[in-house]
Amino acid sequence: MTSPATIADEIVLDHGSGAELSHELVSLIVETLGDVYIGEMEDSATLPIEGTRIAMTTDSFVVDPPFFGNGDIGKIAVCGTVNDLAVVGARPVYLTLGMIIEAGLPMSLLTRVLTSIRDTAREAGVLIVCGDTKVVRRGEADQIYLNTAGVGVFEHAPLRMRDVRPGDRVILSGPVGDHTVHLLSIREGLGFERRVLSDCAPLNGMLDGLLSRTAPGAVRSVRDVTRGGLAAVLHEYAGVTGHVIAVDRAALPVRYETRMATDMLGIDPIHTANEGCVCVFADPAAEAEVLAALRAHPYGANAVAVGEVTGRAGTAVLTREPGGHESVLEELQGAELPRLC
Repeated sequence: MTSPATIADEIVLDHGSGAELSHELVSLIVETLGDVYIGEMEDSATLPIEGTRIAMTTDSFVVDPPFFGNGDIGKIAVCGTVNDLAVVGARPVYLTLGMIIEAGLPMSLLTRVLTSIRDTAREAGVLIVCGDTKVVRRGEADQIYLNTAGVGVFEHAPLRMRDVRPGDRVILSGPVGDHTVHLLSIREGLGFERRVLSDCAPLNGMLDGLLSRTAPGAVRSVRDVTRGGLAAVLHEYAGVTGHVIAVDRAALPVRYETRMATDMLGIDPIHTANEGCVCVFADPAAEAEVLAALRAHPYGANAVAVGEVTGRAGTAVLTREPGGHESVLEELQGAELPRLC
């Protein structure tokens, strides 16, 4: 196997040629991923699957900036796919990894991405079973783009949006806005990035604990709060259920520094992207049980109930002020916020 020390200092077009440099690049990838990579270099992976029902998902990651204070595009790619499987009640087991790399990317940065992928996959307990690498000319990509597909198996009943009903409580697993503020601060030089870190994390362990510690039916549905923020999640559920959803502004978990930054930027935290927060819809009788189960895990230590699905017919989302006044929360129509993930 080629040692990373013999690889060129940066990616060149010939790393995508399928010839000797390509083999050296693949060797670097396999060596860096280590024990989380079980591919056998065949055209397809042959894998055992437990049970008769699986979950599958795929996602592409174009992160700006791709490297940030406490993470990078590699960590986001694993977390995003793992979390998409976990929120439907599946246990993530396998990932694929596709990379589009811009010529000129320093090999040290590629190694950083691969190391993040390896470490995050280990934490999530998933294996990378196959992958693909393409190299494009300078200017044809923003350093590196990733695509991951994931397979999970069901050990709990699948969680579905259609099971949410009037009266169900809306619970957040943690603060919102940190990921957006961290990346925007780096982009714009605001100086908040050391005080507000990205919340990027694999949440399958937390969600498995939630489902294992609560009675069947206590958790109706779960959704990760990513692009579009909590507002987008609530509008989606209101549309599916046909019932108005109301949240209390004062209950929304937003860190002090994050609030300062969003006020400065003129951004409402309820619209901000996150990479380590989920929204749980829970049976109101099980609210305390659900909160206790979330808080038992480090990633859910700050879980809080923020609202409920009302009995009112409609697809609106309302925010309530401390005095009881209700306002309609409009969904963003386009790219009012820059792409972060």
